[in-house]
Formats: sequence, structure tokens, C-alpha cells
Amino acid sequence: MTIGRRAPSGSEGAAAELTAAPLAGPRGVRAAGEVGLTTRDVWDHVLDQLDRIVREGEEVCHLELSAVTFVDVAGAGALADAARRLPDGHRIVLHGPPSALCRTLELFWPDLPAIEVSVT
Repeated sequence: MTIGRRAPSGSEGAAAELTAAPLAGPRGVRAAGEVGLTTRDVWDHVLDQLDRIVREGEEVCHLELSAVTFVDVAGAGALADAARRLPDGHRIVLHGPPSALCRTLELFWPDLPAIEVSVT
């Protein structure tokens, strides 16, 4: 099942969009678009899906972000909060996150072992 949201953003009337779908391979979610105020409900759903995967017994859940162009600080914070709620030894592996998200996580949540960034 794919979920998504398109909402107005900016004064030009451009639309921010975020879509999400389950990964075909490892257990996780693929997201595409922008994470911001207008797409927060979709981002929250993505994070809920990762939590569900962990509750079903997976120690590692994957979040494919190579098609995500922007994550605001609130979205990064929601990701950090989701990671902090994971049981010990569990983690979220980010695949292809925007570099700004990596910098934000390093700046505000530098010691969060439950988030791993995959370089492949």
C-alpha cells in the first residue's frame, strides 16, 4: 500500500509531497518527496510502520530515503524520537538520506546508536 500527501507550500503555490511504500526486499519503508509541516502526517505514518516492523520481531528496519529531497528539523526530531523508543539492540538503517538530514542528526542527536546510515 502506498500512502502520500500533496499540500501547498511556499508562496509560489508549489506543492510539497511525500509518498511512502513498503520495501520489496528487507523489511522497511521507501519514502519519496519532502518531509515538512504539510507532509508530517505521512512521515508519522512512515515512522509508525517502522515501529510495527520492530514489534513484529525484526531487530533492524530499513528506511530508504534516496528519493527524499528535504527533511525539516521537526521531521529529524520525530525520527530521533522513534529511534529512542526502540528496544535496546534494535536500529533503523537509513539508506540514501539527504546530507542535510545526516548533518541535523549529527548536530542535535550525535549519540543515537539506534540510527545507522548505510553507505551502500
